[in-house]
Amino acid sequence: MNILVESYAYAIAHSDELLTAFVEHGQLVAIPLSIALILGIPLGFWSARSPLASQILTNGFNGLRVIPSIAILFLAIPYFGLSFQSAAIALTILAIPPILINTDVAFRTIDPTVREAAMGMGMNPAQRVQQIEIPLAFPVILAGIKTATVEVIASATLAAFIGAGGLGTFIVLGFSLYDNAVLLVGAIPVALLALSVEALLSLVHNWVQPPR
Repeated sequence: MNILVESYAYAIAHSDELLTAFVEHGQLVAIPLSIALILGIPLGFWSARSPLASQILTNGFNGLRVIPSIAILFLAIPYFGLSFQSAAIALTILAIPPILINTDVAFRTIDPTVREAAMGMGMNPAQRVQQIEIPLAFPVILAGIKTATVEVIASATLAAFIGAGGLGTFIVLGFSLYDNAVLLVGAIPVALLALSVEALLSLVHNWVQPPR
């Protein structure tokens, strides 16, 4: 309990730095996740339509998931330096696979009879995608977005190792000072943020999930 009191006291004493770190962490999550959505969903849709594209994209991005985030981060440093850009690139690469793969699976597993029924109603391909396929695929795509978001929130702490800011700054500082109270000032908000976002997206997922 004492360590939590010490963490609270440290957070109050350094509230300005904590707020700045929280904003930086939000940027480290929002920007890579936005890029991953812009790239991952169209690529996943294309992958679902093309067996060759599916094989190349899913295998390629699954291979990237094997590489630790910290390794991708350091691979970006020679090109972008110790900067926010390096962290954003690494986090974007981390976020794309679950979004792309879930989008692929979501469109690929739509019952063919549903498409045939839509064609029988006279819908053109664009109408079928917009009015039939996207609503059916959305819950599975959202599950991928939830996975990507939680992974990026947690992994964004690594950005502090290259001076890119975020809540990981307090974790790195706590390690360097051998001070667990300082470490928790960064770790607890990250954990609460990840759990809160996961719970919120789970509620949305349950809401949009079609009844069985």
